Amino acid sequence: MSSLQDLPDDLPRPIDDGACDHLAGMAVPEIVLPSTKGRDVNLARLGPDRTVIYCYPRTGVPGEPLPDGWDAIPGARGCTPQACAFRDLAADLARLGARVFGLSTQDTAYQREVAERLHLPFEILSDVRLAFTEAPRLPTFTVDGMRLIKRLTLIIRDGAIEHVFYPVFPPTSNTADVIAWLEDHQT
Repeated sequence: MSSLQDLPDDLPRPIDDGACDHLAGMAVPEIVLPSTKGRDVNLARLGPDRTVIYCYPRTGVPGEPLPDGWDAIPGARGCTPQACAFRDLAADLARLGARVFGLSTQDTAYQREVAERLHLPFEILSDVRLAFTEAPRLPTFTVDGMRLIKRLTLIIRDGAIEHVFYPVFPPTSNTADVIAWLEDHQT
């Protein structure tokens, strides 16, 4: 693999196992998470505008190996390309009135390096203690002793989960899917 941004042609497709069926309509839990901008964010109190939160397992670091069997785990590979797709279409999301956050269980220092390296115009939130992950029962998987969030995207509006994209595949098309949904659900 030449780059963390390249996706193998034979990535396994994740299946919809129903793990997110309970989320639409749920109130967002009152949990404060640290962001790569050095502030704390309470996702339950973001106001009436739409917020897109793309949750992903973990981003890789150039020159460091990926977890064992990473490419064989359905939905695991593609965090960097997904982040870049949200970056590249951030103006379209803003035009549609949506703010964007990334969210993973990696610590803020790790995420800050990624945000700087990829020039992300939005904040990444750290759920290193799994508080946000566990409160609404987001789907997870474990690899190399790490408990990671399965790839999903939440649309939040006025303190509630309005829509869920799950499973997300391929990760590079998620942003376009979100934009299409937002265009079809203008208020």
